[in-house]
Amino acid sequence: MKIKALVLVSGGLDSLLAARLVKAQGLEVTGVHFKIPFCKLDIKKSLPDIGIKIIEVDLGEEFLRLIQGPRYGFGSNMNPCIDCKILMFTKAREWMVSLGASFIVTGEVLGQRPMSQNKQALSLIKRASGLDDLLLRPLSARLFAPSLPERQGWVDREKLLDFNGRMRTPQMRLAQKLGIAKYANPAGGCLLTDPCFSRRLKELLGHGELNLENLELLKVGRHFRIGKNSRLAVGRNKDENELLMRLACPGDYLFHPQDDLAGPFSLARGSFAEDMLDLCSRITCAYSDTAGSGEIDVFYRNLPQGEEKAHRTCCVPKNNFTHLLI
Repeated sequence: MKIKALVLVSGGLDSLLAARLVKAQGLEVTGVHFKIPFCKLDIKKSLPDIGIKIIEVDLGEEFLRLIQGPRYGFGSNMNPCIDCKILMFTKAREWMVSLGASFIVTGEVLGQRPMSQNKQALSLIKRASGLDDLLLRPLSARLFAPSLPERQGWVDREKLLDFNGRMRTPQMRLAQKLGIAKYANPAGGCLLTDPCFSRRLKELLGHGELNLENLELLKVGRHFRIGKNSRLAVGRNKDENELLMRLACPGDYLFHPQDDLAGPFSLARGSFAEDMLDLCSRITCAYSDTAGSGEIDVFYRNLPQGEEKAHRTCCVPKNNFTHLLI
């Protein structure tokens, strides 16, 4: 009977290489991909066929709880990298048991990430997740003491690697050798490393508005704080306008300029007072093509069944609202 290994697959190059290295040694390999609300990667579209089954596991609600108070803190922005990995590895251990796998494989490279992939952090993560000796990091395995899979002979340590540091050249050369041409850009991953998104998230947390629906909205358009418990998201292009309409929930308000003007759809969410109707209309108007117009009609409706109404508003420069931008 083949030894089974469970590989954490992010969709990035490192985890793909790790999976291929272990599979090449004749093991039965299954991948698990953990979805979190802050990852822009669509694993089904971006993952090349590497000949293994991939299980997708949604960690949305658990990650929301984690982000509110990570034990090991944040990186340079709102990225709780160590706590994130501990959560994923803990869940991977549960899947390892249920699938009858013998150990876990990851694509981590020693020294690649300053917060979560230094030697101390890597040791902490495997202990805190309960994996300890059952964790194999094939790309840097020869820089660590042999793990249980190596000592047991399940994998040949001599066929594992000693990659170290932030340079991606060794991985790219190995990918070329293995015939892997398609993989995700390493800079296209977690939104929590983005300063602009982190600022919005911190503001959302400060107002006690953290939930999955608001997180999805946070990824789209320009955002304005229009009241203590309310915000407005303004689309920046046709795709964002359409996405805002899809993200609208019961109780939200949708705004758009009159049909003969090019302009955004705007989505208002939260506690909504009458005076905010005018403010949202004026912001929507400010980001519309109103050259030469003194006043325009901004149409709005309350979801899901509200009747669409027109609000006449003066056209003012968008600079009037920069103090409300998040």
